[in-house]
Amino acid sequence: MTSRPSISFAKFAAPKKGSVFVFAADGGGLGEAAKVCDPAGALARAFPVADFSGKFASSAEVLAPEGTPVDRLVAIGAGKISSLDDNAWLKLGGAIAASLRKAVEVAVILDLPELQPDGRQAANLAAGILLRSYSFDKYKTRKEDGQSDAKGAKKAEAAKPARITIHCADPAAAKKAFAGEEAVTDGVLLARDLVNEPANALGPVEFAERVKALEQLGVEVEILAEKEMKKLGMGSLLGVAQGSPRGARLAVMRWNGGKAKDAPLAFIGKGVTFDTGGNSMKPASGMEDMKGDMGGAAAVTGLMHALAARKAKANVVGIIGLVENAVDGHAQRPGDIVTSMSGQTIEVLNTDAEGRLVLADALWYANDRFKPKFMINLATLTGAVMVALGQHYAGLFSNNDELAGRLFGAGQVSQERLWRMPLGPEYDKLIDSKNADMKNIGGRYGGAIIAAQFLQRFVQDTPWAHLDIAGTAMGAPSSEINQSWGSGFGVRLLDRLVRDHYEG
Repeated sequence: MTSRPSISFAKFAAPKKGSVFVFAADGGGLGEAAKVCDPAGALARAFPVADFSGKFASSAEVLAPEGTPVDRLVAIGAGKISSLDDNAWLKLGGAIAASLRKAVEVAVILDLPELQPDGRQAANLAAGILLRSYSFDKYKTRKEDGQSDAKGAKKAEAAKPARITIHCADPAAAKKAFAGEEAVTDGVLLARDLVNEPANALGPVEFAERVKALEQLGVEVEILAEKEMKKLGMGSLLGVAQGSPRGARLAVMRWNGGKAKDAPLAFIGKGVTFDTGGNSMKPASGMEDMKGDMGGAAAVTGLMHALAARKAKANVVGIIGLVENAVDGHAQRPGDIVTSMSGQTIEVLNTDAEGRLVLADALWYANDRFKPKFMINLATLTGAVMVALGQHYAGLFSNNDELAGRLFGAGQVSQERLWRMPLGPEYDKLIDSKNADMKNIGGRYGGAIIAAQFLQRFVQDTPWAHLDIAGTAMGAPSSEINQSWGSGFGVRLLDRLVRDHYEG
């Protein structure tokens, strides 16, 4: 990822240099602190020429404004003050980040007519800046201007990260609020990094090593290799991995922030680090995107980072099944029958319906070992959910109305939105097999529902939800706070769920 901006908070003061951002309400009105930064009124004079009226997330700027020591004055439209909720402040932070250009010294004057934003609003603004500033350029070596070094090789020149000071009424409160928001933001950025990594650099073993780094935050991490999984009877998961020379892993993360007697919350992620489709091979066009087929595992890893970094008062378990679905002479064949950890047998009619096979054993393991309060799994599972919902909502399937309702609400608040889809016996019978207990695909229609029905056979009576994030975790439309191919979808959603309902 790019060098991230540094963010600090300070009392209102007139900046002495650099770029200065102020906010304008609907109609172009500026707060008193903002006016101090522009005593000559250059911005206000520029508004009519720039057709700027304070519309939300719009901007107008003046370069080298006369009568001030700063390089640039930028007004960001805040729209109607009454509509400024947490997500609006995140988006305003994104608007600032989009206008930073090559600025190094940046002052943000957090003041509006009739409103002095509080610490939480300042924290969300800062989080929005960080989220929008992210880009994955780890492997770029060429300078954007095409300059070369002495040997003729084009090298990337590291841009200096912006130093951003947010001037507000109560910087101490803002700093305190930002500590929690920064923890969640870092979890999102970790998930984005994981999804964006190429598969040659991030296989199951390398992913497991990234997970081990969470121990620095106090997360207990246990990595199960193929030998341990074979002993546990995870034939469903291991069957997916058998065509790859890169060994499978099951990563178990535990954050013990609640009371010892409290049952943990369990989050389970599909971690197919690359998916060729196996012997039921995918078409070549677009296959490169299958490096992101571990978006569910990335979200769970990012969530565990967020919860540990902000010291969440809850007991949480994160479990991710890490495999590569490759093709060689040992690869699973259509028609093979495998035995899952649950003892149930599965006829594998399509080796490209592999994520559910990984999750089947991971779900059973989570339930059997930890007896959780609920289980939520995330997976880039089906193209069918994208046909149904596009790329702005993820599919929500659940056997528990309360859990589903809480997830839906968390999605509305975080704007990582969900839409509940049906489950039922009519769909379940479509995966009955004449040769085994079940088959891993159904007919032509209802593919996302069929996949969810399959997973439900491995959760018993535990409250459970399945989030199909195929359309939202990778390649989703860019937004005010994300310009990355890997979005980190799910981290903010699930952190909100835990905050609102499960912290003691």
